[in-house]
Parts: sequence; C-alpha cells; structure tokens
Amino acid sequence: MRDIGWTALLLVNSLALVYFALLNSTSLLTSLAAYRSLRRYAQRLKTVDVLELLRSGAAQSITVVAPAYNEEATCVEATRSLLTLEYPEYEILVVNDGSKDATLERLSEAFDLAPAPRFPAADIPSKRVRGTYRSTRYPYLWVIDKENGGKADAINAGLNFVRTPLFCTIDSDSLLEPEALLRVSRPFLEDARTIAAGGIVRIVNGSTVWASRVMDVRLPRSMLARLQVLEYLRAFHSGRLGWAELNATMIISGAFGLFKRSVVVEAGGFASGTVGEDMELVVRLHRHCHENGIPYRIVYIPDPVAWTECPETVKGLRVQRDRWQRGLTEVLTRNLRLLFNPSYGSVGFLAFPYFFFLEMLGPVIEVVGYIAFAVTIFVGLASLSYVLAFLMLAILFGIALSIAVIGLEELTFRRYHRTADLARLFWLAIAENFGYRQLNSLWRIKGMISFLRGRHDWGELTRKGFATSD
Repeated sequence: MRDIGWTALLLVNSLALVYFALLNSTSLLTSLAAYRSLRRYAQRLKTVDVLELLRSGAAQSITVVAPAYNEEATCVEATRSLLTLEYPEYEILVVNDGSKDATLERLSEAFDLAPAPRFPAADIPSKRVRGTYRSTRYPYLWVIDKENGGKADAINAGLNFVRTPLFCTIDSDSLLEPEALLRVSRPFLEDARTIAAGGIVRIVNGSTVWASRVMDVRLPRSMLARLQVLEYLRAFHSGRLGWAELNATMIISGAFGLFKRSVVVEAGGFASGTVGEDMELVVRLHRHCHENGIPYRIVYIPDPVAWTECPETVKGLRVQRDRWQRGLTEVLTRNLRLLFNPSYGSVGFLAFPYFFFLEMLGPVIEVVGYIAFAVTIFVGLASLSYVLAFLMLAILFGIALSIAVIGLEELTFRRYHRTADLARLFWLAIAENFGYRQLNSLWRIKGMISFLRGRHDWGELTRKGFATSD
C-alpha cells in the first residue's frame, strides 16, 4: 500500500509539472502572437487614419445595448458616458431588467424619460417588456423596461428593438471612452467578414471620473483591486489579443463587444439561463459560421476601452470568480463536439482544448499539485531538481510572463503614467503567486462544484459607484 501511495504521489507531481509547463508555454505562445499583433496594429495606425474615415460617415450605424439590474449607484454616470461617445450615428438602449432598486427612477429623473412607442424588429424570446421610454432631451436614448429574466434575456429584449446593422453590448456600470465605438468598429470597415469585435476592459477603481470620463488613471488603493488590474492586463493583452491573432477567439467580454446584428439573430441571440452568456454566444457563432459555410472573423482590438468597477472585498471577488467558472464550465460542456475537432479550425483544435483542460480542469490540477508538492517535501522525497522544476514552472515562468505583459502595456498604451504605479505592478507580478493565485483556484473549484449542483444564479455583487469629481 505504501508503494501505491508513493506511486500516486509521483503521478500527481508529474501531472502538475506537465500542467504548469503546458499552461505557461501556451501563455508564451499567445504573448508572442499578441506582440506581433500589437506591432502590426501600431504601424497601421501610423499609415492610415481610419478614425477620420469613420467620423466622415463610412461607419455603419450602431445601437448600444446596456442591460441594467439594480444599478442605481452607477447607471446614470455610465449612461452619461454613452451620450458623449464620438460616433456619426448611434442609438442607446438601456434595458432595465426588472430592477428591485431605483434604477429606473434614477434614469427617468436624470434624462427626462417619457413613454414612447418602439416596435420590435426581431422576435428572439425574452421576458415581457413592460414599457418603452425615450429621453426628451436626448432623442437617441431609449430605456426598455421589462420583467426580470437575467442578463442574456435583457440583451435579447434589447436586441429585438435594434434597427441598426451593428449592436454593441456593454454593462450598464461600465464607462466607454469617447472614441471606443470608433475604434472597435474598425474591423467591420476593413473586412466585410467581421461578425464580432471586442475591446479591452480596464478597472476604474482608484481613478477619478469627471463628466462621465476617466480623467486621472491610478491604481486602486485596495490590494485586492490592484491584483485584479494585473489579471485584466494579462487576460486582455496576452490572452485575448493572442488568441485573436491565432483566429481562435473564444470570448468577447459582455462588458464591451460589437456584433453584426443579422448573424447574431440568425444564431438565436444570447442563451438565457446561463451565467456565461458572452462566451456562449461567441462559441455558438463559431459553430454557426463553420456549420453553415459562412466566411467570418471574430477579432479583438487593443485600444478601445471600457472601464468597469471590480470587487474590493473577498466575498465579492469570490462570488464573481465562482460565477465565471460556472459560466466557463457550462459553455464548454455544452459544446464538447468542438474538442479536438478540425472541422472547427483553430478554435476546435487549439483554443477549445486549452480552455477545457487548462482553464476548466486546471484549478483542480493546480491545487492538488501544490498539496502534492508540500507532501513530497514533508516526507523527504523531493529532489533538488524536482523542487527547482516546480518553482520554475509554477512560479518563476508565470512571473516572467506577467512582467512581459506590464512591459507591453508600458510600450504601447501606457495608461499608468506614475512611476510608483508601474513599480507596484511589477511587485504584484511576484506577490500574486503567494496566496492570491491559490485562493483564486479554490474559488474556481467551488464554481465547478456549484455548476455540478445545478446553480445558475449570478450572486449578489455590491457596487460602490464611480469616484466622481464635478
């Protein structure tokens, strides 16, 4: 029995090392792809002023759909930011998803809403719409009031009223930068095959908002929020930009994405009853286009920004990560036919296996690997080469990749101008590996357990509101 135990321990250690090697090697691959994409993108910006072309009227009209549920703390400021967008022709549809707080009242007071008829242009199933309202001050601002049905249901209700070729989904607690729509719409002008494009989501905590714009970008005061800033930079600059370069984008954040209306309607809209509706739609769009022989592109643009508020409490972050992992697990198990299926191109052969084995199952392997590492040292079976290999693959390689992402941010967009903020980010690249990363893995395991138990709710997440300066 003792020999069986040692063998099992050896196998777990070997599996953990293989997992960390694959995870970091894939991250290195996507980082290199992201670097190449950023260089090409920067060169294109220098040679062709596409923004001026878009401003001149070449852009397709857009409807911004912003679902809102219990967002009284941030909905007015976020909606004001939408009113300041630089875009030739767009509408705004805020969808009040049966909020229990004063979201509708705050919007009505701030924008002088009045009942106005608006007829649907599609019939995607959604909960009953109770009323449609239009601002008497801003004719292109509409509010759709409906019964509660969840975020996906709210977007579908808004999508039914969209009349434009493109529609943009954002969270009602997010702030778009003025040029965000112009920038994210570029791929639709440059390539007619484009059906979806995502922009970057950044954390607004700690920054100053004035007149619905983020004016002074700083790192949050909260250590928990600062760690999330690093996570977001890594996820968008390395992960999503890299996968887009490999033509294998699996997710466009629900906080900021632009879609071709006709294709999304043909695919059936957003899936209600899921907490990962943003990823589910993108995966379904891949399937829809491959299975129907539709040439398409799903891309990521690195400079249009949506600013969002992140959790600053352990409870809030735990709820969020539990929900994210449930959504990931739900989407992947719904679409197992893509796994290693060359019929779905690089998505089936590269991205789907990565998300299935390294993102969905990875937290279990990672936590068990840490335990096995500790046990191996405790019982005196750890060789120096094993300890060094584990530390290099589990920690040092990850630190190096995080530092590279921070360097990429500094060389390109440089949002954090203060030297102290950059120094803190470099320090966080080291610190996150000792406690924070392991805690996240435990929360993600809990999310998988919640999924297996059939939990489908979003969980409560309290918003503090933006730090405004008038």
